[in-house]
Amino acid sequence: MKEADLELMGLIDKRHLERPFYGARKIAFVLSRSGHPVGRERVTRLMRLMGIETIYRKPNLSRRHPQHEIYPYLLRNMEINRVHQVWSCDIAYIPMKQGFLYLAAVIDWHSRVVLSWRLSNTMDKSFCVEALQEALDRYGKPEIFNTD
Repeated sequence: MKEADLELMGLIDKRHLERPFYGARKIAFVLSRSGHPVGRERVTRLMRLMGIETIYRKPNLSRRHPQHEIYPYLLRNMEINRVHQVWSCDIAYIPMKQGFLYLAAVIDWHSRVVLSWRLSNTMDKSFCVEALQEALDRYGKPEIFNTD
């Protein structure tokens, strides 16, 4: 290992400890501004070598609880041929500069129309329930409501 790389690794480690949410691009910028010209690729390589990862919030939407029962998919060969026969609800995450926004949408499968939606900055269940309640209030009850 080169002595210059070892010195740079020490500086990267120091910056990472001060601000663990800085990525390779920002660390390279800060080091260059403080008199240690270095490129993002080199910082990325050294961070990988050191086992350093940027800390940031990641979505956690698809982990199922190990005790939850897995149900069979009942809509596999069903013909959907009318409005309000089958609705579904799903949650998507929208990455923002600082974190995520969560979007819950209720959709009619036949018409592909979004019946209602809500945004939230937390994964609290209330925004999903509000989206469903609005769809029920506006359009009545579907024959089947499908969600994961």
